[in-house]
Amino acid sequence: MAATPTSGSTPTSGSTPSSKRRSIEIEGFKHSNPIPSASRIGPLLISSIVVGTDPATGVVPEAPEAQIANLFTHVGRMLDAAGGDWSQVARMTFYVDDIGHRALINGPWVERFPDAESRPARFTQVSGPPPARCEFIAYIED
Repeated sequence: MAATPTSGSTPTSGSTPSSKRRSIEIEGFKHSNPIPSASRIGPLLISSIVVGTDPATGVVPEAPEAQIANLFTHVGRMLDAAGGDWSQVARMTFYVDDIGHRALINGPWVERFPDAESRPARFTQVSGPPPARCEFIAYIED
């Protein structure tokens, strides 16, 4: 499934072309409200909440490992659609329904950020359903 960036609102008076907002959408992940998956203004990319749905079915799998794998898949595709990659992530925040699931994030985390001297900030918070969610901030230089 190809990532599909879409154009967002037009710049307001006095803004520069480099600060034009662009909505980022990816196939297989969509909010039910009129909210983009992520938004890019200049080099700043900020996601909406990302839920660990299966990209093919839109269903949240029962297994927390599958939910977390889907989170990382969705984020990677959003980064790609915005013209970025994992090296440009500055922070990720995870919301899980069981603090024990924090350990399940470590494997994919280290896989994407293998250099312990160059990892983004990360925060994990226990919250209610859905069981695993995240959001991220990236800085993508053109």
